[in-house]
Amino acid sequence: MRIVLDTNVLVSALLHPGRTSAEVLDLILEGRVTIVLEERIFAEYSGVLGRPKFKISPERRARVLNYLRRHGEHVLVAPIVEALPDPDDLPFLEAAVSGSADALVTGNKRHYLPARRRGIAVLSPSEFLELRKGRSGTDR
Repeated sequence: MRIVLDTNVLVSALLHPGRTSAEVLDLILEGRVTIVLEERIFAEYSGVLGRPKFKISPERRARVLNYLRRHGEHVLVAPIVEALPDPDDLPFLEAAVSGSADALVTGNKRHYLPARRRGIAVLSPSEFLELRKGRSGTDR
């Protein structure tokens, strides 16, 4: 499966190992799920993960970002004219649409209501894991 991962899920995964968001990130880091990226998304990941308030070690941050940069599917996006509650979310929607992602995984589903009209599933981390489980038997 190919997904776009909202920054809030990535942050949660790094702050709370063993929780649902971390399970999603583990699937990506194990190469069992492909993350679809666009340069603005990667820049947001880098900037947000570097915020001192999150206390994510520079080494851990670098390991995750290096993996994503090397193994993610980088796409060129076609601009979309869409009014989203948070305009900073537009790169995620554009990457999902341009990259034909199976899903956009986020903790803020209401921010991406227009994605559904464009054929993109918008899922919480737990919904994504359930969908994946349904597609692959008991494997998460």
